[in-house]
Amino acid sequence: APPADRTPLLASGQAGAEATMDPGRQEGSSLCPTPWALEEEFQFVRCEGCHKESPSLKLLTCLHTLCLDCLSENKPIRQCPVCQMAIPQASGIPERDNVLFCSLQARLSIYRKIRGGGSLDCCRCQQEAAAVWCSECEGFLCRSCFEAHQWFFKKRNHEARKVEELRAESAHQFLEGTRRFSSLFCSSPGHNNQGHVTSIYCRRCEKPLCCSCALLDSQHSQFYCDIRSEIQQRQDELAALSLDVSKQRSSFEAAHEALQAEAARLERASGEMQQQIRQRVEQLARLLRREEEELLALVEARREQGCRALAAEQQRLRSALRRMEAGERLVRSMRLYGTEQEVMDMQPFIKASLEELQALQPPAASDCVQPRGDFDECWARLRAL
Repeated sequence: APPADRTPLLASGQAGAEATMDPGRQEGSSLCPTPWALEEEFQFVRCEGCHKESPSLKLLTCLHTLCLDCLSENKPIRQCPVCQMAIPQASGIPERDNVLFCSLQARLSIYRKIRGGGSLDCCRCQQEAAAVWCSECEGFLCRSCFEAHQWFFKKRNHEARKVEELRAESAHQFLEGTRRFSSLFCSSPGHNNQGHVTSIYCRRCEKPLCCSCALLDSQHSQFYCDIRSEIQQRQDELAALSLDVSKQRSSFEAAHEALQAEAARLERASGEMQQQIRQRVEQLARLLRREEEELLALVEARREQGCRALAAEQQRLRSALRRMEAGERLVRSMRLYGTEQEVMDMQPFIKASLEELQALQPPAASDCVQPRGDFDECWARLRAL
C-alpha cells in the first residue's frame, strides 16, 4: 500500500507547533496485522541459527545472517550452520554487520511499542503521555516537550508524527516512512556528528560528501555524482544480479531433483539386485552361502559408494540454493526497507557475494542421471554360479 499522507509536524516557533498538533486526516482503512502475523512476516530479520532477535547480527559471505552467540558456538567448525559454506575469517566471526536487519529490528521494536495499545510516556520529561514521535531523535514527546523540540531543532529537518496516526499504519507503511526520511551524512571526520547531510558522492574516494567538502576538494570534481543516482544505480545492480540468480536457481532446483531421483533409482536397483542374489544363491544351498555373503557385501559397497557421491553432490546444491534464497531475500529487503546509508554500506559486499553465486553452474543433466552404482561385476559372478 502507498505511504499514508503525512503532514510534517515541522514549523518554526510555538504557533507552527500548535497548528500541526491539531487533529488531521486519519490514516486509511488498511488492516494492521496481528502481533503473531507481524512476527511471522518479519521472521527474516532474526538470526537464522537460533531464530532470535539480536543487536549483533553478522552477514556471512554466503549471505546468511547469524548472531554473535551462534557464531561463537560454531567457531570450531567454521562453517555456516545453514548451508555449511566455510567462514573465511580465522576467528570464525565475520566482520560485516547486517546493518539492514539490525535497523529493521530496531524500527519494528518501535512499531510494536506504538501498536501495544498502552500509554506511551514522554522520553524527555517522563511524566506526560507521548503525543508525537520524532523519527530523527527516535523518541516519544508530549505536547510541551514537542514545542521545545520544534524550537530547538527549528533549523533542522526533524520529522515528527502523531502517535495516533502511527498506530493506524501497517508495519510496511511505518517502515517505509522511516526509510524515506533517513538521511545520509558526510563521511568526513566530525561532519557526521554535526549532521552535515550529503547530496554528493565521490566515485574516486567511494564516499558521500557534503557540499562544503566537495567544494574544498576540487581535484576530485570530475568523479562527483549525485548521491541519489549512485544509490539508484547500486539498487539496480543488486536487482539485476538477484534476477539472474533467481533464473539460475531453477536450473539448480532441477539438478537437485534429478539427483534425488537418481538416489531413489539407486535404492531400487540395490533392492532388486539383493533380491535376485538371494533367490539364486538359496538354490545352491549351503555350499554357496559364502558366495552369497560376498555378493551381498559387494552390492552394499557399491550402494554406499553411490550414496556418498550423491549425498555430496546434493549437499553442494542445497548449499547453493540456500545461499541464493538468502541473497534474494536480502536484496528484496534492501529494496523494500533499506535506508540509503544501509545501501551504501552493504551493496559492495552483497554484490560480490551475488556475483560469486552468479558464477556457479549446476551439473549437467547427463551428469545427474548417470549410474552411480555399477553392479556388472555382481551380475557376472551371479551368472557364473
